[in-house]
Amino acid sequence: MNDRNAEPSGAAYTHHHLQSIANPQAYWGEQARQVAWYRAPQQTLEALPDGTHRWFADGELNTCYLALDRQIELGRGEQRALIYDSPVTGQQATYTFSELRDEVARLAGLLRTLGVEKGDGVIIYMPMIPQAAMAMLACARIGAVHSVVFGGFAPHELALRIDDLKPRLLLTASCGLEFDRVIPYKPLVDKALTLAAFSPEHVLLWQRPQAPGDLLPGRDLDWRQALEGIAPVDPVAVNSLDPLYILYTSGTTGKPKGIVRENGGHAVAMLYTMGVVYGMSAGDVWWGISDVGWVVGHTLIVYAPLMSGCTTVFYEGKPIRTPDAGAYWRIIEQYRVNALFCAPTAMRAIRKEDPQGHHLTSRDLGSIRQLFLAGEKLDSSTHEWLEGLSGKPVLDHWWQTETGWPVTAPCLGLQGHRPAPGSSNRPVPGYAVRVMDEGGKLLGPGEQGSIVIALPLPPGCSQTLWNDHPRYLSAYLQAFPGYYNSGDGGYVDEQGFVYIMGRTDDVINVSGHRLSTGEMEDLAGQHPAVAESAVIGVHDEIKGQVPLALVVLKDGVDQSPAQVQQELVAWVRERIGALACFNRVIVVKRLPKTRSGKTLRAVLRKIADGEAYTIPATIDDPAILAEVAQALATCPA
Repeated sequence: MNDRNAEPSGAAYTHHHLQSIANPQAYWGEQARQVAWYRAPQQTLEALPDGTHRWFADGELNTCYLALDRQIELGRGEQRALIYDSPVTGQQATYTFSELRDEVARLAGLLRTLGVEKGDGVIIYMPMIPQAAMAMLACARIGAVHSVVFGGFAPHELALRIDDLKPRLLLTASCGLEFDRVIPYKPLVDKALTLAAFSPEHVLLWQRPQAPGDLLPGRDLDWRQALEGIAPVDPVAVNSLDPLYILYTSGTTGKPKGIVRENGGHAVAMLYTMGVVYGMSAGDVWWGISDVGWVVGHTLIVYAPLMSGCTTVFYEGKPIRTPDAGAYWRIIEQYRVNALFCAPTAMRAIRKEDPQGHHLTSRDLGSIRQLFLAGEKLDSSTHEWLEGLSGKPVLDHWWQTETGWPVTAPCLGLQGHRPAPGSSNRPVPGYAVRVMDEGGKLLGPGEQGSIVIALPLPPGCSQTLWNDHPRYLSAYLQAFPGYYNSGDGGYVDEQGFVYIMGRTDDVINVSGHRLSTGEMEDLAGQHPAVAESAVIGVHDEIKGQVPLALVVLKDGVDQSPAQVQQELVAWVRERIGALACFNRVIVVKRLPKTRSGKTLRAVLRKIADGEAYTIPATIDDPAILAEVAQALATCPA
């Protein structure tokens, strides 16, 4: 299926997509044969009464075995498995599949020594260093359920996840590094554990010389010291439906949602993704540019590349200032990268610093075949700039934390199809993408509405939330019975190309990170001077979206608006983290609302972005909207 020289006629793609929708059980049963199961499943697909589905329910496997041991059995033991490059520290390292397997097996032995067993939860709060990947794989090796928390999250966010998962163990590093800043992690972990109601039995700390952390006797262990004398352990068999990992994503209520990824469906999806979607083969060098705290890091940095026998690049750096806007091109040239994934935000940042592309054109990019961008809308100007300078195909695609792998993409392993400018491409086999209006009516080509996916979702997609299945049903399946509600809006054209226009809820996308405006509003409302607030996502040239808060002060407040603005910025940044980019606060007299009391957030977003808007017939007082519009117009960006 992976013919790099094939003319992209789309015939193979069309055949596979039709087959996957007409008979998903037969189609995915065939794809599952690519997995080296311990016990091959006899049951492919089971529909449950609540609308969810189970894939390969009676199969047994081990994800770490597929990623490491299986590759060694296939003769790839001396092939590069993981390349680590850290421009912020100047460190570079390479692990073969055999070396990485040995490191992971010993760490898995340590986890078991510390009481971690199959089914136990483990929190991983790490920077982009190889030990983060080793921790994930070690958990998978013994059947523990890992949950990686992005290292930039504040203690409050980490505490929420600790209380929800109730982990037996927490693995962390003493610090993270960003540009010229050192971010001590250990104090953040310690504070989180004081905020959390639940506490893990141990904290395993990887000491970094830039900021060593203090150990709490009886609870904290030095990672390197604890590994001394530990014997490696073999992979254990887990059921296909056993969770591999929990990944928390923001929800509109402010409470994070624990997306559950099952081992069996995930393995099938990962092997399918690298070959069919990205056109990669064993031995290729793949670079997923992200963080292991996000779904991209799980899918495209750790699991899919290794399980497919590819070399994965593990990068601790930024697109700019590490040391300059040529960092990405240096990596491609040095390691002969064949394809990469990144968010459009990264390319916008590079373009802003190097608009003529001098760094890019000075490097030998002959190894790269294509560049994949996703995580937010890819604007046409960035697309044209990157494709024009690189001379390589720049391919947009769309997926979500909940799906775990692409929903729409060019599918290079199926001869692909010619991309349509502005679209995220056609649905990947297994996904029947439709558009519906608010009443549940299917819309025709070009008509905008809610993007939905007909059930069953293909293997690898989440079928529940950790300890909150009713919330999964209400969040994703309730609005449109028989369909998964993606929460994104857009349309499908006559050729089947999907166009994603943005979120239909109040979760915004800041540099590829989904953040809850509802949570920011809740935090703003905790300020003693604030009576009410509304947080919206507004367009930003570099980050895609950034939050903007409109706040109404309580009567009789003796603080100046400037004081409140300053305190709110500091408060939200402390609770959520700097990655939220919460910097703009406007004090207004009142918020524009409907007569039923709903704040007109959609209208406010359009005003803030300079788009045309219509005053809703249900508005309570048009004069209030005019006042806020004036405030937005005079507020500096």
